[in-house]
Amino acid sequence: MSSPHTQLITLYSAKVCPYAHRVEIALAEANAKFKIYHIDLANKPDWYAPKVNPASKVPVIAYGGPDVAPENPSPQSTKLAESLVLVEFVADLYPQANLLPQDPVLRAKARFFIEVVSSKFSPGYGKFVIRGEGYRDLLLGVEAVQEILPDSGKYAIGDQYTIADVALTSFIARVKLASENELGKFEAGQGEEFVKALDSPKYAKFNAYVERLLERPSFKATFDKEYIKGAFEKRFARA
Repeated sequence: MSSPHTQLITLYSAKVCPYAHRVEIALAEANAKFKIYHIDLANKPDWYAPKVNPASKVPVIAYGGPDVAPENPSPQSTKLAESLVLVEFVADLYPQANLLPQDPVLRAKARFFIEVVSSKFSPGYGKFVIRGEGYRDLLLGVEAVQEILPDSGKYAIGDQYTIADVALTSFIARVKLASENELGKFEAGQGEEFVKALDSPKYAKFNAYVERLLERPSFKATFDKEYIKGAFEKRFARA
């Protein structure tokens, strides 16, 4: 069910981008109606920066204004950027999706969890997969996330799936895809090494949590595994 206050939503995204994927997951959880326009990050259209986002990054939501072609966004629409800002924006637009808990303590816990993902886990992904600097920091990120998972409850702050879970899902999905297929800037064999390290009983709680995240229909509907695998193969082809 849509919120009665919702105006037109156009999402500028990129299938390969974990940040943009966060917003797609949130919109899917909210059962929102929206248009989507995929930007080729390696070959961005000339109109994108001047008309949509001067920083030339995804994701962006164009909110409101008339129904126009995504490549010709209306000046009447509001352009909003940054993945975590947009995930909260979706949560605010669609309160019935319960992506942001009503309880102030749980809201703070969700935001704290996101802070740990942002400062520990996603930088570890960047270091290992994108820059090939080894997986030590990524495993430290896994430990930091596991440490704050509740003892009971299916998700980051309990049984309710929230913005906290959205923040991690797109990144862990790409970590798994990259390491399981040896697709990254890292040396050959390091993907397998990381998979083995993560498979330790030490990380059982984290792994069980991740399994639940990747079972969500919102994730399955928005993760184009073959496309991303192909993009990683192109980007990280080994000589």
